[in-house]
Amino acid sequence: MSLQATIARTLLKLPGSWLVRLSGGKPVEIGGRRLDPHFQFLAHGAQKQPPMSSLSAQEGRAASAAGLAMFAAKPEPAVGWEDFTIPGPAAEIPVRLYRPEAQDPSAPMMVFCHFGGGVIGDLETCHAFCTMLAGIVRAPVLSVDYRLAPEHPWPAGLEDCEAAYEWALKHAGEYGAPAGEAAIGGDSMGGNFAAIIAQEARRQARPKPRLQLLIYPATDVSRAFPSRETYGETYPLSSETMDWFMGHYIPEGADRADPRISPGQEMDLSDLPPAIIATAGFDPLVDEGEDYARRLEAAGVATVYKCYDSLAHGFTAFTGAAPAADAACREIAGLVARVCKQTSEAPAT
Repeated sequence: MSLQATIARTLLKLPGSWLVRLSGGKPVEIGGRRLDPHFQFLAHGAQKQPPMSSLSAQEGRAASAAGLAMFAAKPEPAVGWEDFTIPGPAAEIPVRLYRPEAQDPSAPMMVFCHFGGGVIGDLETCHAFCTMLAGIVRAPVLSVDYRLAPEHPWPAGLEDCEAAYEWALKHAGEYGAPAGEAAIGGDSMGGNFAAIIAQEARRQARPKPRLQLLIYPATDVSRAFPSRETYGETYPLSSETMDWFMGHYIPEGADRADPRISPGQEMDLSDLPPAIIATAGFDPLVDEGEDYARRLEAAGVATVYKCYDSLAHGFTAFTGAAPAADAACREIAGLVARVCKQTSEAPAT
């Protein structure tokens, strides 16, 4: 661990009031919400770094990986993992499969897609959180290292995640999970992929996910919800960074209102799998995540919605830095375990 990381980790152990003093002197309050002191401290420090929008995609990946590694949490105990590849639409897809020692045979394999705007991120981005999911849900979790833009713009990453979901349907039984079914989940762009995969399964009359886990999902890039302005300058995701992501991810001429880019543009949300949707208060995406949850509920889909008001976008990767992020992720994993139990007698078709 670098000296900088050691110092930062040490300071993050200070009481919240001290962290506030070290990062502006007073709590950050926007839109009636108060930011968690640990995220306020991290945001204050990030002001010294160049914005993501000033970097190339390759530089952004390197900067993000280095920054997240500083605050990575330790993996959950009693969870193992292995890396391998599975067939993809263009090439072999690297994946990481997590398995808990005490597995629940009724819990489905979950395919999980990491955040990153379709441009950054890899298997390390969601490593700690995937061990948490596997350990608490007591289920295998398949993390997908999908292709990234701008080298591979939409729909490349989505198609890789769709291939991973199909692989899980075929192979889940080999890993102690119910055969022929799987769950789908992801955060941010990964949540976008998960929502689309759930919709596509219904459109194509293919096996639907047992459940869909959408964490601060990007559901509609075709229009701006109010939170994009209210929380447009927050850390680590700003509206400027979102534009940088989409500029790389969406090819010129593509229709941003296409439901395979913006699942929130799908008008018929009926007959979709049970959903768990979690948002962060300090996030340009908070309004669209809540809107999608409410629309699912209105369409008769069993939906659990939770907003973590004091947290910021990307909190699944900050469980080693912010106790509130760790608590939120454990609660989310617990919700997944609960919904898995509720649906175990009536698997998706």
